[in-house]
Amino acid sequence: MTTTWVPDEAGLLKTYDIRLRRRGQITVPREVRDRLNIREGDVLTLVQVGSMLLLTPKRPVVPLLADRIAELMEAEGVTLADLLLGLEEERAALYKERWRQEDASPYA
Repeated sequence: MTTTWVPDEAGLLKTYDIRLRRRGQITVPREVRDRLNIREGDVLTLVQVGSMLLLTPKRPVVPLLADRIAELMEAEGVTLADLLLGLEEERAALYKERWRQEDASPYA
């Protein structure tokens, strides 16, 4: 295996020569597996960009979305209690619209 350092500002770009084996299998170098915490059985995403291939660990989306929502809530100064209160108000408005009743609470 040949490893090549490609100069970049952050020093994070490193290339590896790997061999395509029978049935299209490749081996991700141990150094990369260790650095990215990739283990046997993990799912990776292969992206084709023109004539280039990009292989990246597939990360569950829900935790990433939860982190993003938490960041947005913090930036806007919104608490979970605020969201829950807004949810209750929205639910009451939808109930009132659907059933056309003066008492808009589904819990009354």
